[in-house]
This record gives sequence, structure tokens and C-alpha cells, in this order.
Amino acid sequence: MARSDQIALQVLSSALRSICEEMGASLIRTAYSTNIKERRDCSTALFDAAGRMVAQAEHIPVHLGAMPDAVKAVLAEDPAPGDVFILNDPFRGGTHLPDITVVTAISAPVADGRQEIIAYAASRAHHADVGGAEPGSMPAVSKTLAEEGVVIPPSRLVSAGVLQEEFLEGLLSQMRRPDERRGDLRAQMGAGRIAEKRLLELVARHAEGYTVFDAMHAALAYGERRMRAAISGLPDGEYHAEDFLERDGHDLTISVSVSIRGEEMHIDFEGTSPQEEGNLNCPMPVTRAACYFVLRAVTDPDIPANAGAMAPVHISAPEGCLVNAGPPAAVAAGNVETSQRITDALLLALAQAMPLPAQGQGTMNNLTLGSDGSAGFNYYETIGGGAGACPGADGASGIHQGMTNTLNTPIEALEMAFPLIVERYEFRQGSGGQGVWRGGDGVVRSLKLLAPARVSLLSDRRRHGPRGAAGGEPGLPGKNLINGEEVAGKLTVSLEAGDSVTIETPGGGGYGRR
Repeated sequence: MARSDQIALQVLSSALRSICEEMGASLIRTAYSTNIKERRDCSTALFDAAGRMVAQAEHIPVHLGAMPDAVKAVLAEDPAPGDVFILNDPFRGGTHLPDITVVTAISAPVADGRQEIIAYAASRAHHADVGGAEPGSMPAVSKTLAEEGVVIPPSRLVSAGVLQEEFLEGLLSQMRRPDERRGDLRAQMGAGRIAEKRLLELVARHAEGYTVFDAMHAALAYGERRMRAAISGLPDGEYHAEDFLERDGHDLTISVSVSIRGEEMHIDFEGTSPQEEGNLNCPMPVTRAACYFVLRAVTDPDIPANAGAMAPVHISAPEGCLVNAGPPAAVAAGNVETSQRITDALLLALAQAMPLPAQGQGTMNNLTLGSDGSAGFNYYETIGGGAGACPGADGASGIHQGMTNTLNTPIEALEMAFPLIVERYEFRQGSGGQGVWRGGDGVVRSLKLLAPARVSLLSDRRRHGPRGAAGGEPGLPGKNLINGEEVAGKLTVSLEAGDSVTIETPGGGGYGRR
């Protein structure tokens, strides 16, 4: 590649990432729900005409790694210029039902005046409610997908530039607080329009010589070369590990084997528990997302996050197992909790090939509160905890880690939007594991209800604390309390005004024997 082309590639690759970042900023600033505008529980990316991811914003790993499957599902529906698709079906490109994906087909005129699709812009956002048996659509006890909300297969939300109002209203009629849902979906469609405008401007500016499409192809090839080089720097070998999810007094096993040969890696989940009757089931796109996240974390973080970078990584799992579940399995917790344990198990395996930190909290501590009716509300949040220590540094305290990358909900915004009062929000002192370097501390977050509500808790690491490394001690397991009494890690119950919910999140594991 000529020196001038190398410079053009860097300029255009940065421009494509900038488009994704602007998409995300637009979505966050125009969203209606607290979960998106305050916690930033959303992600954006750009794909080429063949559906290959070419750029992404640095948003939520579990969203981004699974998003290529959503675009692949849209391509199977024969999209046309002017179309915008919507989906959330976990078995057709989605993750779990609250994560709604909007995919915009971006088109440009060709020589004979026709419009031709040149790219796709995708956004995925966690909506505060998508219907189902429980407010917030994150029930702890669901056994089928239908209990968790409305299932949206890849469908045209906009056809040839025309919003499908009847279809949209039919979806919204099945969800709580439909005006808020409508506002968030319009924010996602607006983000797609921003991407379309900026990409067409970029294409016009670079119509001669080294084009945007040249840069897309080169970026994919560059990402693949960089990842192959990174994998080839790891020792060849077979590495195996197991970790566990907690389910009603017994454990479910995540078993992973990693084979490194030269510049390719094979990851296999043979030996993992079968899919279960509850909702810890994980669709394969989420499993792939967890694997991609780990590879980015343990190799060079400057490797472009695109489809090319994942080409040397081969992932397999038995059909019908916990990490490759099939319909009509419930999946609400699979996306948020099982994905965390997949990353933990894979990191344990790779720690046999390279030095890696101790385990972090390994859970998202999902808390959902809500009620039905015209005065109802829907609050959803994941809560940070302790990060694992590493050689040379203590673990960070009170942060999101692993497959989530959201913010917390600021207390002022929370109390203004919901009938809730934050009674405690502080570090859980001493919860990090001991070692030469200490694990980070978890947090304590306690909410008092000012109105009756249903509460759903989806959390893990309540029996098994995050493991230490190199002789370090484990972090303390988490705790859930209602009115001061400890309750299960996965629970849905009714509460009254004046009741309180307290989440004590796990500390990270320590590193090194003291």
C-alpha cells in the first residue's frame, strides 16, 4: 500500500468511527428513557453492503459483538433503499428482548440513477419495557421467551422511506409506557439518519482516488492481519477451564476449551450444561460477543474492532446447551449474567497461556422495579462492583466491567424520574480479595420505594465469590436484601411503599499470596 493510501486509510477509518460516535451521541441526547439518556445503555455501529462490521463506537460489548447477527438477519429479508428494520428476537439476531435493534439501509445513486445500498447503520438500545409478564421485562422466573415481552422478528419499520405507523402502533400497544418507547425508537431512527447523512457526505468528499469503500475493505484486511499477529504471539497449546452460574441451590457449568495454533484460535464449549428451564439461557450471538470481548481485552486493544479482526477466531458450542440455546427458551438473564460467566471461564483458560488479572465481580447485578397502569413506572439498572487485581495494581472499586459498559443512574435523575429514594450509595469497604494487590471493592446501593412496585433481581456471585489469582484471596460474594433480610440472587416479588431494596455487589479477587 502506498504511503498516501496508508494515510487515507487512517483518516477514513477515523471518520467512520466518528460517525458511530455521533450516532451514539445523538441517540443518548434525544432518547426519552432514563436508561438510555442517563445510563447510556445503547450501542452503534456501521456495516458495509455485505453486512460486515467496519466500525463501532466504544459502547456495550454484549451489544456490539452480537450486532453482526442482527444485520445478517436483516440481509436475509432482502432490504431495499429507504428501508429501516427493527428486531429483538434473540434467535434471529437479537440478544434479549429489551435490547431492540434498528438497522438503517444507507443508499446512494449509481450510474443509471437507481439507488443502491452502500452500507447499514445499526443501533441497539435497552428499552425500559417491552411488555411481558413483569414490568421492565426482566423477570427472574420466566421459562419461555413469550413471558419476557413482545418478540420482534426482523421487520420493516420504514419501507421505502415511509414509516409503517400501523405496525409501530401494534408493537407499542403491547408495551408499557408506549409514549416513552416511541420516543426511544424515534431516537434510534434519528441516529440512523445521522449516520446516513455523514456517510454520504464522506463518500462525496472522497469520490476520487482512495474512496470510502477502499478504506472499508482495507480496514477489514488490516484488522485481520493485526489479530492474526496478536494470536501468533500467544503460546500454542490447549487450555481448558470451567466456571459456574448459580441457580436455585445448584450450579450450572460453563466449560470452555481453547486451542491456539499459529495465528488462529478455536474456542469450544463442549461440556457446558444443557439449556435450562429458567432464563439463564444464552443465544449463540451473545456467546460470540463474549468471546470477541475477551480477545480484544487480552490482545492489542488498538486492533480495529471490525469483522476482519474476528476472522481468525472460530467458536463452537453444542446445540441446545446453555451458551447455544434454542427457542422457545427464556433468555433475559442469559444476555446479562451468562455472558459474564462466559468471559470469566474464557479468561481462566487463557490465564494458563499468559498472565491475567484476578476475576472481577462477574455479574451485572440487574435490578428492575416497575408497576402497571397510567401512573406506572419502569426502572432498570445494572450496578458496578469490584474489579480483579493484577500484577502491579489493585483492582478498581465500584465499576462496571466485562460485558457491560454503562454508567450508573445519577441519584438526582433517578429520584426525579421515579418514585424512589436512594438511601445508601457507597463502597462496600473490605469486599475486595486480599493479596499482594487487593481486589477492588463492590458497592452498596439501597433504594426506598415511595409507591408499590414489582421488583426483579437477576444477579450472580451470591454463593461463589470472584476468584483470586496467583495465590490471591477471592472477593466477597454479593448480597441482596429486602427490608434488611437477605433474599435470593434471582427473585421477583411485590413490594409496598416504604419497603427498601439493597444490593451489595461482589468485590474483585486479589492477586498474589501475601
